[in-house]
Amino acid sequence: METVGYYPGCSLEGTARDYAASIQGVCEMLHVELRELDDWNCCGATAAHSLNRRLAVELPGRNLVLAEKQGLSELVVPCALCFNRLKTAEKALLGPQAHRFSLSYEGSVHVVDLLDFLARPKRIRWMKTHRVRSLEGLRAVCYYGCMVNRPPKVTNAPSWENPTNMDDLLSALGVQVLDWPFKTDCCGASHSVGRPDLVTTLTGRLFSRALAQGANCIVVSCQMCQANLDMFQERVARERKEAFHLPVFYFTDLMALALGDPRAAGWARRHLVDPMPLLEALGLAV
Repeated sequence: METVGYYPGCSLEGTARDYAASIQGVCEMLHVELRELDDWNCCGATAAHSLNRRLAVELPGRNLVLAEKQGLSELVVPCALCFNRLKTAEKALLGPQAHRFSLSYEGSVHVVDLLDFLARPKRIRWMKTHRVRSLEGLRAVCYYGCMVNRPPKVTNAPSWENPTNMDDLLSALGVQVLDWPFKTDCCGASHSVGRPDLVTTLTGRLFSRALAQGANCIVVSCQMCQANLDMFQERVARERKEAFHLPVFYFTDLMALALGDPRAAGWARRHLVDPMPLLEALGLAV
């Protein structure tokens, strides 16, 4: 059993509880124990950095200090926005301006995005040999969003314009992964509250390109992206007078489905765009 530190972030205890459930289920099957960081706090996303730079560093930075004190060498983060803020704090607290902040951080904790963690080559090899069903028939576009890879000077992403780790993971599960040029475009994030018109425009472009590529689903690793694509799909279809139905899966939903977790379809069923017609048509609604 491998044990790693885990920073869930706020939304996994609220609007993204379905994502939290699939993460726990998949990690159990992979024999990974997620040790939740004791006394963690909100990282400040998405607004703190627009209001107060010190607060925007010290909110996520406190979690890094806690992880270090708790002896965690690796801290897995499922939320793209949380990951970005924790990495931003890491760079600030270890950089030449570190004296401006009240926190003392030595830099012994490796902050890692959940997708990067689960898509490591050894796990992909394991999943190829342990999957109980192939997800053939799913034609997916992988949507990484804009926060987990950019800016590369913060995230250390090796391929920030064309990431491929989700592509590799889903291909190992039998999914037909389609190439498309919108992997890291923005979905509008929290503008869904103040500027839903902007989010409609941005997600509408994503839907159009996904359909043009021949996709029958979209797969994400960010709960903000999932929420916007899931919530705004009906509105976009209505405004454009188009009929389309693109389930928006978390990558962990499909991992659980391929690995034979009987709860997988139930987690996916909690999304607003019902994935069951597609899964049933492909014989995958187990």
